Amino acid sequence: MRSAEPIREELPESRRWGTRGTAGATFAGQLTFENVSRRFGRTAAVEDVSFTLKPGEIACLLGPSGCGKTTLLRIAAGIDKPDAGRLLFDGQEMAGPERFVPPEKRNIGLMFQDFALFPHLSIIDNVAFGLNSLPKGEARGIALHALERVGLAHYAHSYPHNLSGGEQQRVALARALVPRPQVLLMDEPFSGLDQRLRESVRAETLTLLRETRASCLLVTHDPVEAMGLADRIFLMRQGRLIQAGTPEELYRHPADAPAARFFSDTDEVRGEVRDGLVVTPLGTFACPERVKGPDALVLIRPQGIRRAAAGETGVEGLVTETRFQGDDVKCRVLFKGLDEPLTALLGSKAAPQRGETALFRVDPDHVFVFELASLQPI
Repeated sequence: MRSAEPIREELPESRRWGTRGTAGATFAGQLTFENVSRRFGRTAAVEDVSFTLKPGEIACLLGPSGCGKTTLLRIAAGIDKPDAGRLLFDGQEMAGPERFVPPEKRNIGLMFQDFALFPHLSIIDNVAFGLNSLPKGEARGIALHALERVGLAHYAHSYPHNLSGGEQQRVALARALVPRPQVLLMDEPFSGLDQRLRESVRAETLTLLRETRASCLLVTHDPVEAMGLADRIFLMRQGRLIQAGTPEELYRHPADAPAARFFSDTDEVRGEVRDGLVVTPLGTFACPERVKGPDALVLIRPQGIRRAAAGETGVEGLVTETRFQGDDVKCRVLFKGLDEPLTALLGSKAAPQRGETALFRVDPDHVFVFELASLQPI
């Protein structure tokens, strides 16, 4: 019988999951996209994308809406077919000019953005749905064990509408993992959760994925989420793979100005290129060889602008606005030689008051120099 009222949990999210280390492990698979393209009419959803998801790796397809992330996931799952190129699973062609293997033959799991739970099935039957090749009793036993791992065994005979969004997410994760897929695909699995739950659910999900040892390719538009989850990030834009690497590599060495903007807010000023350096009103910085000049676009992260300590030299700036944010204060600072104030993110104890003049220094690790042609948005 269905419960009339939604079930309310009082425990913190981090205490609602089951015992760590009890999830069943699998043999991780390798997934390779080889010059994959997909068009819808005249629109190129994916254009000549190549990369490999390594066995046991957790990777994120990252980029704004409409950049081709979900299309790649659908091709990997077998829901869609590429117009060109090949998809390989452990070296065997799954989709390409010569072959197409249906989804149920790929040992690849898929977790949808909206969880896609069956409303007419109980929680345990939802989780056991992908185990239809097993006897019913055995399938339900495996499903119950999976529910225990995500802390929901006591809801086995409830229905999806009785559960909160965070609980439904955990049911969907258990259902995706019970067949022990070698590769798990996740399409923005945390986007439906409120901010309060998202961080703890992400952390527990990451722990569970590490336990299962499955390779995982996760789609997200949130760079903070990607950096917190991924071993590697594949940054997409307008159907193309722009950059691939570890979170630190992409954050510290963005391929272009739009990539730098995507990972954080930036202040942008024009600089003059002189003898391998770029000169700006905030100081002189190293200029990469790719920038030929005579002018360059200089991007500075707000956290890279700090107040000069006593005895340090710096650039004088007038604080025109302050916004208290707890541990930090966001300041707008007008520097000589610039028409508009820049944003600086300062520790609350070091932040000057509005209307105050102070000396500032810029951390070169938060400065990125590109051609002026890089002005286009991501």
